[in-house]
Amino acid sequence: MSSLTATVGGMSFIRTSVSNGVGEIVLDRPKALNALDQSMIDDMYAALGDWGDDDSIETVLVTSASDRAFCAGGDIRAIREHSLDGDTAAITRYFSSEYRLDQMVADYPKPYVSLIDGAAMGGGLGISVHGEIRVVTEKAMIAMPETAIGFFPDIGSTYFLPRLPEGVGMWLGLTGARIRGIDAVAVGLATHFVASADIAGVAESIRSGDPLADALATSGTTETSDVPLRKVGEYFADDNINAIVGGLRGAIGDEWAEEMIGLLEKASPTSLWVTAAMINAGAQSGIDECFDRELHAAEQITATHDFREGVRAVLVDKDRNPVFDPAAIDDVDPAVVARIVGA
Repeated sequence: MSSLTATVGGMSFIRTSVSNGVGEIVLDRPKALNALDQSMIDDMYAALGDWGDDDSIETVLVTSASDRAFCAGGDIRAIREHSLDGDTAAITRYFSSEYRLDQMVADYPKPYVSLIDGAAMGGGLGISVHGEIRVVTEKAMIAMPETAIGFFPDIGSTYFLPRLPEGVGMWLGLTGARIRGIDAVAVGLATHFVASADIAGVAESIRSGDPLADALATSGTTETSDVPLRKVGEYFADDNINAIVGGLRGAIGDEWAEEMIGLLEKASPTSLWVTAAMINAGAQSGIDECFDRELHAAEQITATHDFREGVRAVLVDKDRNPVFDPAAIDDVDPAVVARIVGA
């Protein structure tokens, strides 16, 4: 077995090892719930690049050292600091390298297996959903919560969200709704469900070089998804924010619709318009074009008040009381949305 670590200030945030034809990446930044910083992205990209060209490596396995999270996303707090400092070069470097990593996962020439036994949000989906095999447990929590911080669902999600069942991608992208592991399987974000108690055994079987079909033989559950696909399709299949919100507000007495309105009201109105536009554009685009569009949008939106304010309220001061400008979806300037999206 060989191994290496990615270190920052003496602390290891990524551990890699190779044995029995399996290259494993262990995300190990527990205090930040494995949020991907620049060094983690760079080292993960380097490891995957080496293994992709190494004929002795047959499979890649990505796991977490945390019992709470697979990966809670990107290092958005650092991006906010870069934005406040006017360091646009650092912002571009971060997102371009993150999307390059996600693209590598999407194009990877070997089986790429992610074991998700905790929270996986934002950037955590970028390094998992694009891969061939995504294993989740009952402890998995999947979400794209970016609109609540004045951002938008990125990491190639503008490619995969519109390809989920009708309305599901728009629903997840706009509301940031959290779904369980079995729900992720039901809508296509995950490929296998394994009980959390069995996930360590699955990992060990893969590390031992067992055929993936054998390692995943314990997958499956009698549990069923409670994602209300009919309601999601009814309310979120439209491509226009005003139509979606109008439909939800018109559903008098529907508790689920009221809950969704509550989530939308916590989001940046500008982010909602940008997200809808990005998902609509992604439905007609290849994955390369989606990443290019996302990079442009990320560079633009991180310079806005809503991004700085949203991250402050959710991740820095944690008062959960952002003051977005404009504060209503009807007041969002279409020209601002077009500039961010690049339309």
